Amino acid sequence: MTASLALGPAPDVPLSRINPCAQILASVVVSLVLLATLDVVTPAVVVAAELCLLPAAGLTSLRTLLLRTWPLLLGAATLAVVNLVLGDAGVLGALGIALRVVGLALPGVLLVASTDPVRLADALTVHWRFPPRVAVGSLAALRLVPLLVAEFETVQLARRTRGVEAGHNPLARVRLLAGVAFTLLVGAVRRAGRLATAMDARGFDSGIARTNARGSVLRARDHVFVAAAVVVAAAAVTTSVLAGTWAPLFVGG
Repeated sequence: MTASLALGPAPDVPLSRINPCAQILASVVVSLVLLATLDVVTPAVVVAAELCLLPAAGLTSLRTLLLRTWPLLLGAATLAVVNLVLGDAGVLGALGIALRVVGLALPGVLLVASTDPVRLADALTVHWRFPPRVAVGSLAALRLVPLLVAEFETVQLARRTRGVEAGHNPLARVRLLAGVAFTLLVGAVRRAGRLATAMDARGFDSGIARTNARGSVLRARDHVFVAAAVVVAAAAVTTSVLAGTWAPLFVGG
């Protein structure tokens, strides 16, 4: 599991050649469309287009894909069931909500799977003028996620070695999981404090303009990628209107 969740340098996959800022901008485009309507056709078209990008992000293994997206799929399924049971939108309405959640979250999965966090920090500081303190802090947080996963597994193994197990008792499992989460939280807070002190010692809070050693360039393919996102969004809306299912969120009714 640790290897599958690692956020190290992205593999040499087609999507990794797209500038991170272009990926984020494309995600914003499709997200605005998904948030503007309540029908089922629009998110279905968007999700279909996003699924076509999975091989380009290197997510060709079903096991790896499920390990990365199971919280997303669980959340979407839960929302669909709740809206089906308690809401009045029916099956199509519940399906539309689930697809909308998947469509909003998949771009983030694609970005993490294909983009080196260092390139992301460089792009944010060069193109969008993010403060280096924020960009490098976010980079450090992404780099520490695999360490957090490894610590979670280590704490679980240590407790199992001491004979602390929940067995088949679900309440005991929840209690032990809460204990592990608290242990990880304490360790994360201490590590964050040390990291903040180290960044201040290196002048990230000095207010002095910093240069970027690697740089970041927006190429023609990045503009094409954003334009493709606009085309997908327009195609989703057009398909929904032609199918008679278009239900804009902010129009009365």
